[in-house]
Amino acid sequence: MSVTGTIVPARLGSTPEDYARLGIAPGHIEPREDGMRTDGSAGTYEWWYFDAHLADGAKLVVVFFTKQFTDLKKSLDPTIRIDLTLPDGTAIQKLVEFDPEAFSASTEACDVRIGDNVFAGDLHRYTIRATLEDVEVDIALTGQVPAWRPETGYWNFGDDGDYFAWLPSVPQGAVDVTYSAGGRAVTTSGVGYHDHNWGNASMLDLMHHWYWARGAAGPYSVIASYITAEKRYGYAELPVFMLVRDGQLIGDDGAKVTFEELGRYTDQHTGKPVGNVTRYTYTDGDERYVVTYNRHHDLTASKFVDNLEGPKKAAAKLARFDGAYLRFTGEMRVERYKAGQLVESHAADALWELMYFGKARP
Repeated sequence: MSVTGTIVPARLGSTPEDYARLGIAPGHIEPREDGMRTDGSAGTYEWWYFDAHLADGAKLVVVFFTKQFTDLKKSLDPTIRIDLTLPDGTAIQKLVEFDPEAFSASTEACDVRIGDNVFAGDLHRYTIRATLEDVEVDIALTGQVPAWRPETGYWNFGDDGDYFAWLPSVPQGAVDVTYSAGGRAVTTSGVGYHDHNWGNASMLDLMHHWYWARGAAGPYSVIASYITAEKRYGYAELPVFMLVRDGQLIGDDGAKVTFEELGRYTDQHTGKPVGNVTRYTYTDGDERYVVTYNRHHDLTASKFVDNLEGPKKAAAKLARFDGAYLRFTGEMRVERYKAGQLVESHAADALWELMYFGKARP
């Protein structure tokens, strides 16, 4: 526990001791790392996430949770979320809880079942099927970029064993999907992504906010994130960056990343400060890569209390909890500079998010 007024450390696990303790190896990812990593008990959380840009203009997000991370006191409380934005811009959001008996998951590989819904794969090929009310999705995802993680993938907060873990199992993949909303089925293809998150302490206590983004433009694939820890951890800034060219990793050293948040405004619904443009610059010798996300519009802008009901909602409001989640779509541009000269520039559509747990800082 931290002493009042004392800043305690927050860091990405990267030492030989960290790897040995977790039983994993640098640069080598095993299928079991995408299997269930917690036991679903109170105090833990875990989810498997998928998103895609589709050729018909639709955007799709599917998440299988062991429980919602805003209510870690629960034991197993399986939940599925589907966010589907249709080509005409219509946004459909479904969030359904299931009985604990409906949940099963392998510890040897990603094979998660919640009722008749499936999220399963082997770090390369995945099948995702889910039906929530009148929305149904059937997804085949095939990896185009190998699974990757930043160092161990575990961020350690303090000295009591609190952690947050993250594995981008498919940083970029080809997608074939059939989706149905209101009985009308559409079959299309696109570009997708899958990652896996888990932990043993409330993210509300560990992190103040984070930006997370991904995208592909020209020969480049990018995952970029900038995590700001909570006040007790000195608002430590924890950058994450993966840059792949033609399927080969060319940069993932967070120490070489600088982050900028430009054109800040206050989102009217959530009250959170948002960067209209976010930029990651990766400097490696005389080469410099600049990855810029330029927001065009919001897919989601919601307060966490919007998804709560009854006593939980009343308690959250009484505690003045104002956490929020925003998801954006717009342009990602990758620029490569050599000895200060621009030698490459590529742009494409991208998705990114801002997860805001803490209160807005002055």
